[in-house]
Amino acid sequence: MKQPAVSDWPTHFLHYLRVERQLSPHTLSNYRRDLERLQQLLSDHQLANWQTLDEAALRYAVGQLHAEGLSGRSLQRLLSACRAFYRFLSREGWCTRNPALSVQAPKAPRRLPQTLDTEQVSALLEVKGDEPLDIRDRAIMELIYSSGLRVSELVGIELRDLDLAEGEITVMGKGRKTRRLPVGRLAVEAIRTWLPERNKLASPDETTLFVGQRGRRLTTRAVEQRLQQRGAEQGTQGRVYPHRLRHSFASHMLESSGDLRAVQELLGHANISTTQIYTHLDFQHLMDVYEQAHPRARQKRDD
Repeated sequence: MKQPAVSDWPTHFLHYLRVERQLSPHTLSNYRRDLERLQQLLSDHQLANWQTLDEAALRYAVGQLHAEGLSGRSLQRLLSACRAFYRFLSREGWCTRNPALSVQAPKAPRRLPQTLDTEQVSALLEVKGDEPLDIRDRAIMELIYSSGLRVSELVGIELRDLDLAEGEITVMGKGRKTRRLPVGRLAVEAIRTWLPERNKLASPDETTLFVGQRGRRLTTRAVEQRLQQRGAEQGTQGRVYPHRLRHSFASHMLESSGDLRAVQELLGHANISTTQIYTHLDFQHLMDVYEQAHPRARQKRDD
């Protein structure tokens, strides 16, 4: 392939991400936005183009964006996109340097995930009404909380992915990796109740589990809006969104089991450090484990 113009490099990179890496439209949009933001700043300050960009210019650009109010977390993502972009350019033989390798973003404060306690979850899942969409929303929330699904995984579930007799489901996670997950009894019951209603609504050629009033696959945005509405109806403290139910699932599993590796597998995290954010276990539970496990912590008991 003939080397394209430098200005066209991002277009070829995004094509590679879409076709070869098969990244989601949302992730592609983030890559595009980050590269466009960086390209615009480099152009405005006449710093460099993609071919001549070096560490000093990139470090200056990151400092400028931070001064303009871009958060440390957003800058970390921008630099990650930049590193991936230059890895692609190196693979194609268009550029041999990667100026982003040694540039770091300002540290972003780590935010603890928002969770619901078990009583709040129970109240939220008491969806009132027997209309088809009431039944569907109940099944959606039960399944997210039962299996710790991402909303993108939820809307991608096909009928063939279900094994209700065994209480199992197969989902497609990040990086197009599949994993098989257990489904709890109440979620199985909610899905069984939804299926007859789903079959009445679904278009003949629609194969996904959750559909809207028009019989087509639900979008992630539609699920987010429905959960926000359900949370408001139930008077749940704070906004309810799919990832908050996923966070609650992870937190409650860890509080009950303390098994970080198992929760990592259930959530589909590639790195256990991502799962460790959920380790805000009850302090007394930690103390009990410490007392039982550490040989120099055991107290002598009076006879």
